[in-house]
Amino acid sequence: MADKLIKAVSTNGKFRVYVIDATNTIAEAQKRHDTWSNSTAALGRTMIGTILVATSTLKEDEVLTTRIVADGPAGAIVVDSNAQGDVKGYIQNPHVSLPLNDKHHIDVRGAVGTQGTLSITKDLHLKDPFTGQTPIVSGEIGDDFAYYMAKSEQIPSAVGVSVFVHPNETVGKAGGFLIQTLPDAGDDDITQIENNLKIVPNISELMNEGLTPEQIMDKLMNGIETKILSSQPIQFKCDCSKDRFSKSLATLSDKELQEMIDENHGAEAVCKFCGNKYQFSEQELTEIIADKK
Repeated sequence: MADKLIKAVSTNGKFRVYVIDATNTIAEAQKRHDTWSNSTAALGRTMIGTILVATSTLKEDEVLTTRIVADGPAGAIVVDSNAQGDVKGYIQNPHVSLPLNDKHHIDVRGAVGTQGTLSITKDLHLKDPFTGQTPIVSGEIGDDFAYYMAKSEQIPSAVGVSVFVHPNETVGKAGGFLIQTLPDAGDDDITQIENNLKIVPNISELMNEGLTPEQIMDKLMNGIETKILSSQPIQFKCDCSKDRFSKSLATLSDKELQEMIDENHGAEAVCKFCGNKYQFSEQELTEIIADKK
């Protein structure tokens, strides 16, 4: 089944809801980067959170980049996404595998760390991109995105992100939700959502039980009538190309390019986001030097 995101609004106009099944998307990232369990969960959760923020705050051709830089062994996590549900990302150390935490779940906090920042840069096609930054508050990713939404976007929100990884390192299920509080929501309305969230299992558990995004939304919003507004596909998609890397190589000095020709008889460029490799022959590097002149 293809990955998808559903968008809904409560009929009382007090909440906006997003629920995502990103299983295939996160599985693709795991295969491309050969991530181990903790790195898979950390990268996957960040990708899901980024999709939720992108699809809830961006317009048509705008894009955003999430960067999580903290003190855990996973290192930096970088993810790009847009309003169409395209996402790509990488993690600095893909091979982190730690013991389970005290809840017998993957220890994402142990991999990410608790001291650092989550920053989101939006390219809104203005003169300068906008960047919002908040401190890491838990290292579990979901809480960190919720804190970002409240402090930087000024939208009180509940965020849940979950990735289930099999013992053989493959992704079983991956998904998440975003519930945004709208201005008309009162304390009683918010308490009702909070009570629902206390008894709802994490998203990957519900997905393992066979629940669809629509059914998960019903559980999250139990007692609050909602209306689905739209459904859209989600996919791992990288926009790298040999031409783009050629332009990057052209920013190097003639001396550096000539050293590649003399010492390596060519060059190989590797995309951090997807792992695709692009080969440049001596002739192609020579042409890049000539074109600069």
